[in-house]
Amino acid sequence: MAHYRKLLGAAVGLNTAIVVGEAVAGLQTNSLSLLIDSVHNVSDEMALVFLFVAFFLSGAPSKHLLRSANLLNSLGLIVMSAVLIWEAIDRLWHPTPMTGLVPVVIGLAAAVGNWGVARLLWAPGTHNAAIRLAYVHNLGDVGVSCAPVLAGLLVMLSGQVIFDPLAAGGVAVWLMWSTLRELVGTHDVLLWPEELVCGHPVDTYTGAQQAT
Repeated sequence: MAHYRKLLGAAVGLNTAIVVGEAVAGLQTNSLSLLIDSVHNVSDEMALVFLFVAFFLSGAPSKHLLRSANLLNSLGLIVMSAVLIWEAIDRLWHPTPMTGLVPVVIGLAAAVGNWGVARLLWAPGTHNAAIRLAYVHNLGDVGVSCAPVLAGLLVMLSGQVIFDPLAAGGVAVWLMWSTLRELVGTHDVLLWPEELVCGHPVDTYTGAQQAT
């Protein structure tokens, strides 16, 4: 268990570096695609932090608190996605100068970082459904982090900065849609961190079967 604590803590730290790195680079270079990927990784950050707290700290928060925090996180992602979609549309009409090389480098670094987070979660994920879900999600994020890379390459090759808001808008639409889909899912771990196994409620954060 102590070994898993270190792995999950390392995953939180690495994901934090991805969020901060993409946000700073996106602001410095006017890359909207980097900013939206940073916002996307914030959702991973919240999930990983709550998992760490629920699993390994004494006095873990109640399920009601975890559900409320997950709900607020999801609603925040939807709002931020809507804001970034609006910003992407505005930049399509009013292009903002940017450097294509930075999104390529930082995007590749973020993709490698997301793969590293997934790799850290693989072992504990084999024994717990909630961590396994986080593992699968971060593995998929490797591809999402390639959006700034593609945008940066197209900007460098064509000299047209519209590819950055196009990539950002596409990721923002996908993020909003996927978050809404999770919110309305009938067996969604995001809102209801409890599931039935053989007719008994099981806490998906700890994997422990509860008494009925």
